[in-house]
Amino acid sequence: MSGTQPADGRVEIRGPVELPARREDVELRTADGLTLVGELALPVAGDPVATLVTLHPLPTAGGYMDSHILRKAAARLPALAGIAVLRFNFRGVGSPRGTSEGSFGDGETERHDLDSAMAFVRTRGLPAPWLLGWSFGTEVLLKHGRDSGLAGGILLSPPLRRTSREELARWADASVPVVAIIPELDDFLRPPEARERFAVAPNVELVEVAGGRHLWVGEEQTYRVLTEIVARLNPAALPLPTRWPAS
Repeated sequence: MSGTQPADGRVEIRGPVELPARREDVELRTADGLTLVGELALPVAGDPVATLVTLHPLPTAGGYMDSHILRKAAARLPALAGIAVLRFNFRGVGSPRGTSEGSFGDGETERHDLDSAMAFVRTRGLPAPWLLGWSFGTEVLLKHGRDSGLAGGILLSPPLRRTSREELARWADASVPVVAIIPELDDFLRPPEARERFAVAPNVELVEVAGGRHLWVGEEQTYRVLTEIVARLNPAALPLPTRWPAS
């Protein structure tokens, strides 16, 4: 673990700092016969209180399991909030962890990737799996996640480019909480349009973030996103500490 060392000897939690966790390279097997690569991060001691299953941004625009919000969630939340974090590369996507088999499916065949992740969660007995989609990952979540056994859904910067009105409307009677985090300065979907588009699913909670941008660059924006995640999965862990050890 590395980072800025304040006078009190604690590490400032920011940027690439990776807090203690049990980290395991995993492989997911899809129903159409592909092997996907990923990582599971668990709290060092005890069982997790909830599970975050992450769906990364658009592969053709550089999205992968190490996209910074997802990497920082895995680096911090097992230690700070007792949350298990499962990250994986969609089909055809590579990262330092390795390359998943297959090729980009434009949000359609990725339904098998989502299903394989949730099957892994069930096999491992991981609790309360929340799906976190970011950008393209929200399209996969909205298209294919409703009946996946999720405990809840978080839509981070949803572009709603591949999700039809009918697909979105299917969430109107979802029995689990769903929250959409909408940056004020998003490149694709800003709050006024989001309010219009999500009107077909009024049970989806809209969180509009002043000054927020699609990529959530910078520690202040990262902290806001991680806080919104923890507020749903383990609110007792808030506020998130900014130094480690936390006390």
